[in-house]
Amino acid sequence: MDEKQLLMIPGPTPCPASVLLAHARPMINHRGPQFKAVHAEVTENLQKVYRTTGDVFVLTASGTGAMEAALVNTLSPGDKVLALSIGNFGNRWAKMAKVFGAEVDKLDFPLGTAVDLASVREKLSTDADKTIKAVLVQFNETSTGVVNPMPAIAAAVHEHGAMLLVDAVSGLAAIDLDTDRLGLDVVCAGSQKAFMCPPGLSFVAFSKRAMAAAQVAKMPKFYFDILKAQEFAEKHETPWTPAIPQFYGLQQGLRLMLQEGLPAFQARHLRLRDAARAGATALGLRLLVDDPAIASPVITAIYAPEAIGPDPIRKLALTKYGVVYATGQDALKASVFRIGHLGFVDDADMLAALGVLGNVLVELGFPCDPSAGIVAAQQTIARALNAQA
Repeated sequence: MDEKQLLMIPGPTPCPASVLLAHARPMINHRGPQFKAVHAEVTENLQKVYRTTGDVFVLTASGTGAMEAALVNTLSPGDKVLALSIGNFGNRWAKMAKVFGAEVDKLDFPLGTAVDLASVREKLSTDADKTIKAVLVQFNETSTGVVNPMPAIAAAVHEHGAMLLVDAVSGLAAIDLDTDRLGLDVVCAGSQKAFMCPPGLSFVAFSKRAMAAAQVAKMPKFYFDILKAQEFAEKHETPWTPAIPQFYGLQQGLRLMLQEGLPAFQARHLRLRDAARAGATALGLRLLVDDPAIASPVITAIYAPEAIGPDPIRKLALTKYGVVYATGQDALKASVFRIGHLGFVDDADMLAALGVLGNVLVELGFPCDPSAGIVAAQQTIARALNAQA
């Protein structure tokens, strides 16, 4: 049933009907007053979500474009960078920095764990000459379903003095992150994640220190030139032709998010995380992330039974029930599948996803009570809602 799928992946995420309909509005002049009004509203609301009074720029690009913009506008070839990797996207960012000529020192941490702060402090303490210009880190690593402890990481980096560049593409808005209070220099995000919009736009917040770095950064850039973006943003325009329909969708997505309220929005994601973990465990499955304190509110990685593997689970869920789970990535591809619970996903979606998972497991020969996941999730959700009342 291609017309009806339950999309339980970390992006693209489901979109509300009002967001999709917003894309059908008539085309307008991207240098005219109507677009300026849209740009002004979107920028103001993004600042609320980022919790910053600083610059936030909207790029017509995926989240990877925002990550590239973060690098090329703050660094020069030969600059030393410390990359903290807990999975696939940490590895990707380190590779990008190398491509543009940075000297990258990468700290890898075991899959399913967060950054080890002692290791980070030790590495930074050995840089007596302060040659490390920037630290790269993922706020939420979707390949493993781990949230990094950003306040503690920020404190360690500030003590050293390097800039802190944060990939928050999948985590911003769904997980509490105060850009200004934590003193984050660059923060990246994307429309197809918590913002409940189709792919096509990314966002990048720059601190005053990061904007100063952009004045002297020598990495090659043109399309992602933040100084040019700042120049045009002052008149509520973009330097290059923007994806106007995506701006319309983002405008509506932000309205819905702020109408729900960030605290309620984030509480919903925490509730869905706990329901996913409880449901998978009740079905007899093992979670990749043992420590609930670092478990992602936007995606849960689950080991498939060894005798079955993740691909048959995903295939049967899709072809028979129209439910889409995410694949594992890199070293986890053959052992893990992931259930996303990000953006326009609610309690009923989670119950349906876990109910289908129970059915699929039984049909594939795994001994379990197919209703156990739903029951455990229902109980978890009820406790959370009662606690909020």
